[in-house]
Amino acid sequence: MTEHNDIDYISGHSTTGHEWDGIKELNTPLPRWWILCFYATILWAVGYWMVYPAWPLLSSYTTGVFDYSTRANVVNDLAGLEKLRGDKMAVLGKASLTEIEKDPALLGLARARGKTVFADNCAPCHGSGGAGAKGYPNLNDDDWLWGGSLDQILQTIQFGARSGHAQAHEGQMLAFGRDGILTKTEIVTVANYVRSLSGLTTAANFDPAAGTRIFAENCAVCHGENAKGNQALGAPNLTDPIWLYGSDEETLVETISNGRAGIMPAWSGRLDPITVRALAVYVHSLGGGQ
Repeated sequence: MTEHNDIDYISGHSTTGHEWDGIKELNTPLPRWWILCFYATILWAVGYWMVYPAWPLLSSYTTGVFDYSTRANVVNDLAGLEKLRGDKMAVLGKASLTEIEKDPALLGLARARGKTVFADNCAPCHGSGGAGAKGYPNLNDDDWLWGGSLDQILQTIQFGARSGHAQAHEGQMLAFGRDGILTKTEIVTVANYVRSLSGLTTAANFDPAAGTRIFAENCAVCHGENAKGNQALGAPNLTDPIWLYGSDEETLVETISNGRAGIMPAWSGRLDPITVRALAVYVHSLGGGQ
């Protein structure tokens, strides 16, 4: 490297030899305190590598002198929390659902546990507050496809609907259009008839007599002659203003033509029995439980 002996007359330091437009670059050495701090950070880093987990290996990693692990800490904390909850949760497992709702302490425990589990497992479909969405029932109202009593809600959570579980609800709506049971005209007619049952407007050329006949011959077997539904089959009430998929004519035509077969998973086996019971109590307490 070329030696530069040019000394800046103001600072007394040598220059690097670089110059631009009369401006020269000084070669001022770093302060000693800065160099000492730099070396100290290097020593600190080496010590940190030795004390804490740091270097990945082929199938493991260096655990460090302290053998510290945030994952192990979390596991230990959760184990301690479960042990703390154990006695209280055991009481929930022994008490009947009715007893839980009548006991303020047990009810508070069940709702607290149920709320947490609901947020983690149920909210993606039913919403954080249980208000539901298109195709996912609102759990806050008093309209229940499979029943809204504590035992009925528990059964639905445990085994689901069309989930493949042997004890799951199995009701399914036929595809009247896809399977050629009704013509397109008949489907439009009965769709308007269903709209009229809950006081919605109908098409100008709607024939009430034809709608009544088509409904009686094809729909009443599940929804009932009065269209109030049948919880044993999961058939909804068609006379109220609550619609799972929508009440406009286009949506109803789609529903009647291709049927509906929404699936709810069975939570038995995924969640422990006590947690499922707490979840049932929580859902029942949202405001629509029967």
